[in-house]
Amino acid sequence: MPLRSDWSTELCPVRRSLDVLGDPWVLLIIRDVLHGTGRFEELRDNLRISDAVLSRRLRAMVEADLLTTADYTSAGRIRQRYVATEAGADLLPLLQQLAIWAEKHTPTPEGGGHMTLFHETCGQETNRAETCSACGEQLRPEDMTWVKPWRGARHHLRGAGA
Repeated sequence: MPLRSDWSTELCPVRRSLDVLGDPWVLLIIRDVLHGTGRFEELRDNLRISDAVLSRRLRAMVEADLLTTADYTSAGRIRQRYVATEAGADLLPLLQQLAIWAEKHTPTPEGGGHMTLFHETCGQETNRAETCSACGEQLRPEDMTWVKPWRGARHHLRGAGA
């Protein structure tokens, strides 16, 4: 995911953002990291991505300041996991708006179900990406849970550095 040198000085902010975020793997990796999946093996298995592709994307995302690494201990060894930086966590409204858009404009696959964006602070579902449609508060990753019925899962999100 090397940056396009001919776009880096572009005046249009949409084009500059696509220079960093234009690869679909980037948003999927950020989604999983915000869900607390930050170890290399977890990301690889969850995304069904090759080691080489994931390594390149993670390296580029660290260089772009979307992710950083944090130490953890496993089987007596210190290892590293990936966590979102402030810039990575700031992608939450974009990810949530993509989910809202897909729920509205794409057919639900067989065996799927409606994904719920749940604002833990007020205890209500929200149908907006940046502020809660129930209470009006700004949505932060650490205050959000995504309920995915097709996986039978509730993912409590994590903020920057978590």
